[in-house]
Amino acid sequence: MTDRALAVVRAGALTTVQDQGRPGHAHLGVPRSGALDAPAAALVNRLVGNPPEAALLETTLNGCDVRPRSTVTVAVAGAPCPVTVDGRPAAWGAPVRVPAGSLLSVGTAVSGVRSYVGVSGGVTVEPVLGSRSTDLLSGLGPPPLTDGMVLPLGTPMGPYARVDVVPQPQPPAELVLRVTLGPRDDWFTAAAIRTLTTHPYQVSSASNRIGLRTEGPALERARPGELPSEGMVLGAIQVPPDGLPVVFLADHPTTGGYPVIAVVRPDDLPATAQAVPGTPVRFVQVGTRTR
Repeated sequence: MTDRALAVVRAGALTTVQDQGRPGHAHLGVPRSGALDAPAAALVNRLVGNPPEAALLETTLNGCDVRPRSTVTVAVAGAPCPVTVDGRPAAWGAPVRVPAGSLLSVGTAVSGVRSYVGVSGGVTVEPVLGSRSTDLLSGLGPPPLTDGMVLPLGTPMGPYARVDVVPQPQPPAELVLRVTLGPRDDWFTAAAIRTLTTHPYQVSSASNRIGLRTEGPALERARPGELPSEGMVLGAIQVPPDGLPVVFLADHPTTGGYPVIAVVRPDDLPATAQAVPGTPVRFVQVGTRTR
């Protein structure tokens, strides 16, 4: 067995392999998947000398522990958290050398939800439809990490970044999502549109990689019944029968029958990855309708 591998000692609450995802397969019913906080993922790859498309680890809330079988360079970013190597404090947001057989511990997030662990050479599990991303909805890609799993690593392709630490945004104290109304905003009353764009919501604890669920006032329908299933895009705000908006994220279904009242601007979506339950959410209307 190759020594370019990473042994999982503690998988944590939910740790998955992610890369830039598999866009372009919605017509096959395959979500795009990929890292929820794409800027944080790109940063850790850059810090360890990987190309942007290299696969890495996305942790949820309480991190993970891994043991490389050869000396590697790692970087952890995204949700701020303690990082140790064999129990000794190590840098967060900067390249760290981890000797072969040492234990890298990524601790519980101090704020935010998801931390990203980049390893020199990248995680080289078998790609599916051109991506190594775990897709929680379709089940494509590698399964979520479990204790004892061994992940293959590629050969380092470049030198790690010569920096002490890099600036990156803090997890949001308030999640401000710019939205464009449509394509099914006419299925809702004018009062519902005002409520969506003026009333604060909160992030629900039921949120996951499929969608950011909200708590707050229900949106009133102007039309009864349901739509025939139609295509769904990343950032679509679907409104199920309970009237509470759901923002579709990376593992979202490619079709759905509940009306989409608005769509979130792509640049605002990475922050949703770090919004803990209870975070205030504001939907701000911008632009013209999507239809």
